[in-house]
Amino acid sequence: MTLGPVMLDIAGLTLSPVDRERLQHPLVGGVILFSRNYESPEQIEALVREIHGLRQSPLLVAVDHEGGRVQRFREGFTSLPPVRHLGQIHEENPKRARRLAEASGWLMAIELRAVGVDFSFAPVLDVDYGVSQVIGNRAFHSDPETVADIAHYYMVGMHHAGMAATGKHFPGHGHVTADSHVALPIDERPLADILAEDIIPFERMIHYGLEGIMPAHVVFTRVDPQPAGFSPIWLKKILRAQLGFQGVIFSDDLSMEGAKQAGDVVARAKAALNAGCDMILVCNDSTAADKVLAGVGHYDEPASHLRLVRMRGKQNRDRVQLAQDPAYHDAVRAVSALV
Repeated sequence: MTLGPVMLDIAGLTLSPVDRERLQHPLVGGVILFSRNYESPEQIEALVREIHGLRQSPLLVAVDHEGGRVQRFREGFTSLPPVRHLGQIHEENPKRARRLAEASGWLMAIELRAVGVDFSFAPVLDVDYGVSQVIGNRAFHSDPETVADIAHYYMVGMHHAGMAATGKHFPGHGHVTADSHVALPIDERPLADILAEDIIPFERMIHYGLEGIMPAHVVFTRVDPQPAGFSPIWLKKILRAQLGFQGVIFSDDLSMEGAKQAGDVVARAKAALNAGCDMILVCNDSTAADKVLAGVGHYDEPASHLRLVRMRGKQNRDRVQLAQDPAYHDAVRAVSALV
């Protein structure tokens, strides 16, 4: 069975019979974990192992684990600082910031890989204009070139740990005040301004080998009346054709308020897939998840499956091996000092 285009969540610390049945649906290709799914490293490792064992072609397992405000697993994992700290260091000492960015990306990734998680939705490539509270210190910096520079080394660290990187939120969420979790943000800038600023980190990271991108639930009115994640202009014309991106396009959560302009959840799912997404996320709404699985219909996109397979984690080291690795302890000390 190939990987389907839908990524779902689960309710608790273990898989229920309903979870198992739902995750074996042919349209499902992945699971995203949240804080409610985490109790300890031992528990999450067992849960991930069970998820991977459900299907002959193992489902992808992902998590939002950026650091700072967005770190789903806490106790038993290193407390990661907001990546803005790296941007502040970059202003005084770019070389040190790059070293710490690589260590941070490696540490984040290696701890997740040690419990079997395939990838984290990171790094954030948004440019911070000082107006978006939902982005804020999740962004590396306010200068696009600096964002790209630090993110590059962060991704290098992720790759060394065997984890693919996913940049978000294309083409940029940092210039709007509204939070797309609870509202539909509107960005009225012309395309030329966006290309000259917000797109730069994505363009650079694509060149460096970025494997995944997540578009924003933001409407850029001078480009398309649809949010970027439902826009063939943004995803097919600009991201694929103009920027040459060949990796996975993940929708942001279709249950978010910023996605609802595209219609009911089945209409949103179809619109995101038709716009160019390879995998769509439906989170925190099991009824919506079931509607999507029942309503999307037959889906067969071999190119998407090949892209998704590349998101699987590599070079897995268990937690015992990691605890005995001096490089791991060095990274923990270096990154912990930033918190």
